[in-house]
Amino acid sequence: MAKPSATVPNVIPAKPKEGPTTRRELKLIKASTLIATELAAGEDMAFTHAVLCQVGLPRSKVDGERFMRQSGTAWVSVQAGVLDEGKGPVLQPIPYGAMPRLALAWVSTYAKRHNTREVPIGESASEFLELLGQPTTGGPRGSYTTLRRQMHALAACRLQLGYKGRTYNGQPVEQFDAWVANRDSNQKALWPGIMLLSAGYHQELIENGVPLDNRALLALKGSALALDVYTWLAHRLHRVDGRQLLHWKSLREQFAQEYQGKDADKDFKKRFLLALRDALAVYPQAKVKQVTGGLLLLPSEPPINYKKLR
Repeated sequence: MAKPSATVPNVIPAKPKEGPTTRRELKLIKASTLIATELAAGEDMAFTHAVLCQVGLPRSKVDGERFMRQSGTAWVSVQAGVLDEGKGPVLQPIPYGAMPRLALAWVSTYAKRHNTREVPIGESASEFLELLGQPTTGGPRGSYTTLRRQMHALAACRLQLGYKGRTYNGQPVEQFDAWVANRDSNQKALWPGIMLLSAGYHQELIENGVPLDNRALLALKGSALALDVYTWLAHRLHRVDGRQLLHWKSLREQFAQEYQGKDADKDFKKRFLLALRDALAVYPQAKVKQVTGGLLLLPSEPPINYKKLR
């Protein structure tokens, strides 16, 4: 009698960890347990643009004024823009990292949920940081300075999104009143309060907004790569027909643009698998298996069933 074949787990198992569990890991475990045991409610639902689920913004600082990423028939092009900071035009950097991803998801969620282009972003920088689940004091990721820099960059940039012959040209943000740097992040006079999305981006969002679990976004907020992997899986897995094998070459083309140097491929694979493990922890419905040469994607329920929550 033949022995039954071993079942391959959907979630890639973690290697035994040495040393104490970090605060981030504890938060991830807590979020994973909550998402697995409690169905998402309406307030847990977030949205982002479908193309940005396939090709994200830069994850690290970009030298120059242009950035382009392509995956199959989807692509994104980001061009640095100019913003008036009170004393004339100032060239902004290209937005990168976790902060603009969280900010764009938050404003997109509000815009789609309320069908409005005018999005309130709090009465102060501290309040908006709290809305994004970011600390209001401490390290550079949660600092007022980082928020100011990345929001100015996001508001000024020119964004092009393309997919299957259709191109969106424009800026996500039509109007944004810049604020000047100030140690007092609660000074309301320096905070714009409202962000106005462009009509074109808003319409694209209404038509192509992908529902996400906001609890997962907050749990992954410390890693732009983990956020990208989660949103990619959320958009893709429920569209898989049968099973789909993705080789490491295609995954590198989609996600590895930031990795350069002699060991770029090795570094990418190592970091991608760590980010994938985190993303799968907060997406319990996902069925992804590591196989020889790449990843096997299987049909999976989306993290949020938008139709059931409407």
